[in-house]
Amino acid sequence: MEENKNSMLNRIIEALSAIFLPIINVVTAAGVTKGFLALFVSLGWVESGSGTYIICSSMADSLFYFLPIFIAFTSAKQFGCDRFTAAVIGGLLVHPNITAAFESGAGLDFAGIPVTSVNYPSSVLPILMAVGFLHFVEKFLKKVVPKMLSGFLVPLLSILITGAATLLLFGPLGTWIGDLLAAGYTAAYEWSPQVSGFFLGGLIQVMVIFGFHWSIVPIIISNIALYGYDTILPFMGAAIFAQAGAAFAVFFKVKDSECKTRVMSAVVSALFSVTEPALFGVNVPLKKPMVAACIAGAIGGTLAGFTGARAIAFAFAGIPTLPVYMGEGFLGFLGTCILGFVLAFVMTMLIKIDTTPIEKVPE
Repeated sequence: MEENKNSMLNRIIEALSAIFLPIINVVTAAGVTKGFLALFVSLGWVESGSGTYIICSSMADSLFYFLPIFIAFTSAKQFGCDRFTAAVIGGLLVHPNITAAFESGAGLDFAGIPVTSVNYPSSVLPILMAVGFLHFVEKFLKKVVPKMLSGFLVPLLSILITGAATLLLFGPLGTWIGDLLAAGYTAAYEWSPQVSGFFLGGLIQVMVIFGFHWSIVPIIISNIALYGYDTILPFMGAAIFAQAGAAFAVFFKVKDSECKTRVMSAVVSALFSVTEPALFGVNVPLKKPMVAACIAGAIGGTLAGFTGARAIAFAFAGIPTLPVYMGEGFLGFLGTCILGFVLAFVMTMLIKIDTTPIEKVPE
């Protein structure tokens, strides 16, 4: 029974990873664009409401607004259903007519059944549930619809059935679950930002090793959609920079020139918010630097809880993504990132490490 549970959990985490990984770079790019735009407005370089502002803001917001379509497309592969049919369902959720009807408060009904008003742009869970349901709808229809008619009839019926089910059931249910998760995290954050930062800062990079960090992404996106900001991402900043700091210390400990090049590449990658090369290529194989990075991340995360730092868009912390965190608590957040780097570097320099596992790699 335990193996089945673990297998199911692993499958869920792997599916979330496969769904979000293809769009994570463009999501980060959109978040950075939004951060720089906010910075330029505050500096007076761009006027809010100007043509430049509207166009750049639309560039940044377009992905987040139409996120259900992107997620529909990537999740369709994981659920084994038609990607374009799934994209149509995603498009339905953010169609201007649907959005305008909900915003106006006029209300909608489908075949006499009232449709609950839901804010679908930037949402995640409703479309995930819809595409999962689409898998079973398509599977059933392909069995009962004659092959001669299946080319157009299966997509047609799939869109009608899944679209109606999504607006009537999965949309409200998915939104309720997403709001509940966001509210649960908010309650924990308000109870103690420092405790939240300690655990998340200390464990987030361990979660990255197993891919568990993808389970947090829907909560982060829900926070941004609901509140216009997120407080989870700032807790990760020190941990990300700590990986770079620990790997940088290893750079001074290794003797092989080729290994030094690989390690420095991992350091730069981590400073640009991609920690996997430092994790899997340096710190995890050597063990002790990983422990140092986790300790530094926990300390930095705890201190981040005092800053009240926020992210106004989705982007993992790194040098290019710092504008996303500008605003309330930014200087404190920046301080925790620097502290995470320095602490991990110093701790790793002070301990004795056998660098053989990364210096003698297989050809």
